[in-house]
Amino acid sequence: MRHPTHAPKQWKRRSDHLRALVLDLDGTIIDTESALYDAWEEVYGRRGAVLPLEEWMRCVGTSPDAFDPYAYLEGLVGHRLDRRALEAEVEQAAAAHLARLRPRDGVVALVEAARREGLGLAVASSSGRPWVERFLEQAGLTAAIDVLATADDVARVKPAPDLYLLALGRLGVEASEALAVEDSPNGARAALAAGLRCVVVPNPLTAGEVFPAEVPRLSSLRGRTPRALWELARRRPQSLSSSSSSRSSSSNSSSSSSSS
Repeated sequence: MRHPTHAPKQWKRRSDHLRALVLDLDGTIIDTESALYDAWEEVYGRRGAVLPLEEWMRCVGTSPDAFDPYAYLEGLVGHRLDRRALEAEVEQAAAAHLARLRPRDGVVALVEAARREGLGLAVASSSGRPWVERFLEQAGLTAAIDVLATADDVARVKPAPDLYLLALGRLGVEASEALAVEDSPNGARAALAAGLRCVVVPNPLTAGEVFPAEVPRLSSLRGRTPRALWELARRRPQSLSSSSSSRSSSSNSSSSSSSS
């Protein structure tokens, strides 16, 4: 498996300066975020409890330490739980959901197009390296990704810019030459803080979130090329930001009406 600490080659220079894509993993390449939430919902439901999405969202796109679902469940049921048994139950529930996951629509085609265009490819993830490698393998993208920047490599995960800065350094490109693809507000903020242009493709969990106004928001990556995304992010027109905000409000209404 590759993923060297430093980029093994100088990426092909392009006249418009797009030299690399940096993708988030969880929720962007493959939707582990929704799968884990579904697993926890099952475990809560068996105890007559409900896991509010707004609580779970505290740890989406950042460190899992931002929310403790074990402690929250104990607070709901009013007594201590056998955490070891609960961990095993959650792991079993999650395994079934995670095993069914495939790359999100358009991701594989986007990565393949980036390879054909000679772009560098990195994954910047707030998850640990073993988790990232596991799901890149499941997505069939291990060989396509040049470098990884994971939670094991930095002191601060998203929304801090550290993961993106590390990915840029390992690719050997400037922030102005790279495009980030994200699914969460925390991820988008991290990319912007590192100086990258960014597009977001929310998943079902993050669709109702409010994203930075200057970041273009897409419903899918299907049919999108690296160049098309780059041009979209470069323009960042006010009308697009307003449109994104409008879609976000729409998503909030739709999410509220369809929550179960």
